[in-house]
Amino acid sequence: MAEKKNEVKSVNIKNKRASFDFLLMDKYTAGIVLTGTEIKSIRAGKASLVDTFCVIHNGEVWVKNMYVAEYAYGSYNNHAARRDRKLLLNRKEIRKLQAEMKNSGFTLVPTLLFINEKGLAKVDICLARGKKEYDKRQTLKEKEDRREIDRQIKKY
Repeated sequence: MAEKKNEVKSVNIKNKRASFDFLLMDKYTAGIVLTGTEIKSIRAGKASLVDTFCVIHNGEVWVKNMYVAEYAYGSYNNHAARRDRKLLLNRKEIRKLQAEMKNSGFTLVPTLLFINEKGLAKVDICLARGKKEYDKRQTLKEKEDRREIDRQIKKY
């Protein structure tokens, strides 16, 4: 008989808007504190990082405005869809982020929500600086140029 391997469904929920609106600097991977119904919704791919940001409060990092849909089979124990969730980082990393965020223009932005090989939910957060309008136009121009080059290559 063939043994069943413990397969974990690949879940990668991206914040595509973050790379357009921000210049991403340092990347950190953090664990996230979830309830039972939240992890089930994330494993089903029912989450979003749109308009999500992180704050540091009392030496703890919190993700705000992250959407995790209510679990379809949940009962009265179901979670709130947009509650604040605590991120798990080392003290050394948190202190470094606090020092960097004291500079004006820097913020913490979640860029990716995924399930690792052990089945745990993780969030990639990036230290980011907001882009100006001309930077965004430059990004759009580069994207359009890449698209045009790809079209030319496909023709031949």
